[in-house]
Amino acid sequence: MWTDKQRGIRVSQQELLCKNACGYFGNPAWQGFCSKCWRERNRAAAAQRQDASPSNDGSPLTFSKFEEKKNTEKGRRINTMRRLFLGGPSPPKRQEPSESHANALKAYQSLEPGDFTGFLKLLRSPPSQRLQSRCTAFLNTMEAYHDLQVQKQSDLVQDFYQNIAEFFISEYRPIQHSCGSPHFILQTLKYQIIIFYIQGLSEAQVSQIMEHIEKLIMTRLHKWVFCHDSCDDEQKDLALQRRIRSLNWVTPQMLSVPFPDKKTAVAGDPFLPAITAIIEMDAKRAPQDKLACVSKCSQHVFEALSTSNSEPANADDFLSGLIYVVLKANPPRLHSNMQYVIRFGLPHSLMAGESGYYFTNLSCAVAFIEKLDGPALNLSPEEFEGYMLRRRAPSAPTGKERQQIASDTQHLLEELKGRQEKLDQGMGALKVQLQQWVQAVQTQVDEATAQSALVQKEITAQTELSQSYSSSSDDAALQEDDVREQTVLVLRDQDDCPRDTDC
Repeated sequence: MWTDKQRGIRVSQQELLCKNACGYFGNPAWQGFCSKCWRERNRAAAAQRQDASPSNDGSPLTFSKFEEKKNTEKGRRINTMRRLFLGGPSPPKRQEPSESHANALKAYQSLEPGDFTGFLKLLRSPPSQRLQSRCTAFLNTMEAYHDLQVQKQSDLVQDFYQNIAEFFISEYRPIQHSCGSPHFILQTLKYQIIIFYIQGLSEAQVSQIMEHIEKLIMTRLHKWVFCHDSCDDEQKDLALQRRIRSLNWVTPQMLSVPFPDKKTAVAGDPFLPAITAIIEMDAKRAPQDKLACVSKCSQHVFEALSTSNSEPANADDFLSGLIYVVLKANPPRLHSNMQYVIRFGLPHSLMAGESGYYFTNLSCAVAFIEKLDGPALNLSPEEFEGYMLRRRAPSAPTGKERQQIASDTQHLLEELKGRQEKLDQGMGALKVQLQQWVQAVQTQVDEATAQSALVQKEITAQTELSQSYSSSSDDAALQEDDVREQTVLVLRDQDDCPRDTDC
């Protein structure tokens, strides 16, 4: 990384790649290695330190054996704990396909990119019971052991990612159509199911599912692992913020950032959307969401460079613009957010692709800011020290530049005034529409109330009529009963009279 008076900061493509020449992007946080090579390097160094036991340090031989035995038992306990909630290190044997297996595969294949809600619904379905149980067991174990050092928690999360990826590859990998096996399978399954089974999950679909799993896991674990007490992320955040605040005098011209010329009509700072996007990173929980903010910020930087310069933006202009955005935004907890993505993000998101390229440039920008000096800004050491001690200030604009600034400001004010007038007109029209809507609603309510009153009157009249009819029918029934009683009495009298005469 060096400076050039014409193009400013330059970083070659080779400097962005891993030192191990594996083809993936490196990172200053990993001393120039990619995440995979860095972890393998650390594990190899740890294994060498563990194998190299002291022989002439004056300690008794029995104590060395005791320490070796203690470390062996500790490693066995850790491996046992990992097997409890991560599963065995080797992938399970391939079993014969079943209907639930085919349904799960079909559901995973139909999952839309970025549909995290659909993934949660799919995770609660019976075909995904094995995956759900693994995720639940891992989350419960991580929450129980949240006091572990952050590096150990990072290793456990990365091992879990690897285990789940092997699970999907072994369970749903595409298989070749052979001669004998499909005839046997077709005897027990339908043809459509075996076709889904033969197709399997592609690499892109597995990566998509792994992103959903990462979001599910890290959203739950964010409060336990972000800015952990076992690391010094908080102190480094404060130091980086103070460093960026002390460099607030740096201008785009010092960084050789292409800005809009006089012929280009651009209102305000064209890098403002990028500044907003990088600040939003702290509000996200999942590492992929933080990476999405970095990608969004980088895309806005390219857009600002394309509007500011007639020439197409290159990698040098992009890095200069990104440094300017970081200096102007001073994002909260920038170091902690970057370390969180490095420790708990999916490896393929940082090693390749647009997200990996943008995040590597952001890491280079932060490293440049931490080591920024006078020659990097085309300044002498005395001038740089004067700016840092507030003894100097950026050169004031000339008369023509002040006139241009005043003209641009006046144009901006006129544009804002026109927008305000349009906004007032829109608010007036909206107010009229709102009043009309209120009147229409009131009219409908009055009509409904009048109709309800009429219906109520009809119901009351029908009720009274039915009551009067029932009362009249009751009176008629009583009269009929009286007539019947009188008739019975007359008949009885007629029957009794002859008997008395005979007597």
